[in-house]
Amino acid sequence: MEEDRLKPSESPSLISFVDADIMNGESVVLYSVDIDIKAGDFVYIVGKVGTGKTSIIRTMTAENRLEKGEGKVCGYDLKTLRPKDIPFLRRKLGVVFQDFQLLMDRTVYENLEFVLKATGWKDKEAVDNRIHEVLKDVGMSTKAHKMPHQLSGGEQQRIAIARALLNHPQVIIADEPTGNLDNETADGILKLLRGINKDNGTAIVMVTHNRNIFEKYRGRIFVCKDETCEEKKADEVIDLSLTI
Repeated sequence: MEEDRLKPSESPSLISFVDADIMNGESVVLYSVDIDIKAGDFVYIVGKVGTGKTSIIRTMTAENRLEKGEGKVCGYDLKTLRPKDIPFLRRKLGVVFQDFQLLMDRTVYENLEFVLKATGWKDKEAVDNRIHEVLKDVGMSTKAHKMPHQLSGGEQQRIAIARALLNHPQVIIADEPTGNLDNETADGILKLLRGINKDNGTAIVMVTHNRNIFEKYRGRIFVCKDETCEEKKADEVIDLSLTI
């Protein structure tokens, strides 16, 4: 089993919720949530369907509003965040989805180029260099010319992680990134994320229901249950029959 994560950084919090109510539409799904995430943290959010895991992520990315409590993400106050500033907040986050969400009519290179151009990159040489850097980081250097359908599920997820890395995010948010992958491929994705976490100090926030993952690759664990989200210690028994 991997060693526990390093001691928390003394740097300011990247993500902080204090007594925050998490909304899903017009309804509160989680009450009085307290979360504090710093550089170098590896955080799991677990819970059965409908317990608010994804709502937490959507609040972090300013898709869901925060009406009660305090919430700050990468220096932005979610309570006072102006709509025009949301794209700047999201550039500090890299988001990875279960279903990859690649553009199927474009090559790997064109998928990554699209994101860079959409986020303000204009210099062609800089764009080209950054694309090749992130593909190397995820072990996909030879796949730039491929179409997504020519790649395996694991390879597509690696490209999705490369996409998340493009703008040097402070936090990677991964929503069930291994949900559509077999165990061996999922293990490779976790090793990749752990490497990014260790080498770059990038905080990782990962939703998962896979016990094998958070037992083998230790991190902080927040359990969503009964309209609450509470941190559990690594040695506490987490009853997945109730929480997943």
